This record gives sequence, structure tokens and C-alpha cells, in this order.
Amino acid sequence: MQIHWFPGHMAKAKREINELLKLVDLVLEVRDARIPVSSHNPDINRLTAGKERIILLNKSDLADSGANTTWSKHLTQEQTAVLIVNAQNGEGFQSLLKLLKKSGTNLATRLKERGRLPRPLRILVVGIPNVGKSTVLNRLAGRKAARTGDLPGVTRGKQWITLPGGMEMLDSPGLLPPKIDDQEVGIRLAMIGTIPEDLVDQEELACRLLSFLTRNYPGALNARYEMSEQLLIDSHDLLAALAKKRGCLQAGGSPDFLRAARILFDDFRSGKLGRITLELPPGGTL
Repeated sequence: MQIHWFPGHMAKAKREINELLKLVDLVLEVRDARIPVSSHNPDINRLTAGKERIILLNKSDLADSGANTTWSKHLTQEQTAVLIVNAQNGEGFQSLLKLLKKSGTNLATRLKERGRLPRPLRILVVGIPNVGKSTVLNRLAGRKAARTGDLPGVTRGKQWITLPGGMEMLDSPGLLPPKIDDQEVGIRLAMIGTIPEDLVDQEELACRLLSFLTRNYPGALNARYEMSEQLLIDSHDLLAALAKKRGCLQAGGSPDFLRAARILFDDFRSGKLGRITLELPPGGTL
């Protein structure tokens, strides 16, 4: 399964982010807690070099709670602050605000030492598409400050937002790397919905997710669909069984695999299959 996606607006976004970074003091990098490495664009490391950075593992309510803790410890060892958050309900945002206020205080001290007038802390939100950047911004702003949606690439343009306490925050378009060299990374991105479905074989992708679930989260499929995983070793058979359970049948009674795949992905992405993490740090176990 080969996955490549680099819309033209992302090349422009990369140049724009590079310019915007000159205006800010701190970077909030939003990642998806279900795939903390696969949802990270390595270009961000280079672009943000020299800037204070906080990593937010967002959508934590959809990820395995034990894996969230493991990832937080692992990424923090890289000398970057890491917080587990849920922008939908605000979990973890009090801790984030404390870190931002501390950064604002440090900025004021540095400016005073240089004999410069005080100014608000300026923050840039970065990340790949579909990790919840705009939802994070809205949660911090306390209002719907940025347009949000479920489809990748919905955030557009520059939006400076004044946060409570006077801090200033700028949203940025989602940015994927120009080439996904590791196809497993591409598959994980497709599973969470970052890669548009028309660029991916949805039937094959669904079979891969089913295989992953039976190995790492046994019982999840039975709990949701009431179907035995033990009796159906082949993931294609599992998808056919799911289609039958959900009435996804074509004329003549054959399984409609595409409809079944869409049901599977909707349930996975909304958390109806439980809290699931798709990758762990080296040496980690689910």
C-alpha cells in the first residue's frame, strides 16, 4: 500500500510558517495521542529550532491511557515539555495555561533585562492536518476562534487570537511532509483520517486495522459488533463478518466491503471501539 499526499497549499504553508516563526516566542505542537510519532512532521524540528516548544498529545480520550503515560515520559526525555490533553473537554489545559504563564513571565524578565518594553507572549500553533489544532486554539481562547472540521486541511489563513491574560496566539495550516517514506506511518495517518480516503484502498486499510485490533486489543471487536475474533483468523473474513452484522450487503447478498470499512473507521475514530493507540515508543508494549 503506497500513500503519498502533498496538496499544493502545503508547500505554501511551509513557507508561511517559516515566516510566522520569526514573530513568536513559543510553539505549541499538536499531535494525535493515538500516533504521537506518525502525527509529527520532522520538518517542524528544523523550522522551530531555537524556539521554546510544548508538545500537546491531543485526543487523549481516544488513546490507550497507559500508552499516553508511556509516550509522555518518552517524549519528555527529549527535553521538551509534553502534556496529555483533550481539547474537546479541556482536560490538561490548566497545566498548559500554567506553562504558558510561566513562559510569559520569563519573557517579561528577559525584556526588562534588555531595557525593552513589556509585550504579550506570542504563540504559534503547529501540527499536521486533523490533529485538532483549531480545537486547541478554541479551548484556550474560550470561544470559537478558528474554523474547525473533520476533514484534513480545513484550517486556512492567518488568525491572530488574543487569549485570556493578554497572550497572543496564531493558528497555522496543517503541514504534512512532502514524502511519506515509512509506509507504516502513512497507514496510521490514513487510519485516523488525515489522508483523504480517495487516496487509500479503504478495504485493505480496514483489514490492516482489524488485524491490529485482534492482536493488540482482543475483545474490542466482539464488544462492539458481537462477533467472534477467534473463529475468523483472516482479517478479510472479519471485514466480511462485520459487513453481515451491520447489513452492508450488495445485490445478491455479497458483502459490501467499502460500507463496512467506513463503519469500522467511524467507530474507531469516534472511540466506539474503545481507547486505542496505534504505536508505542521502542520497547513499549500495549
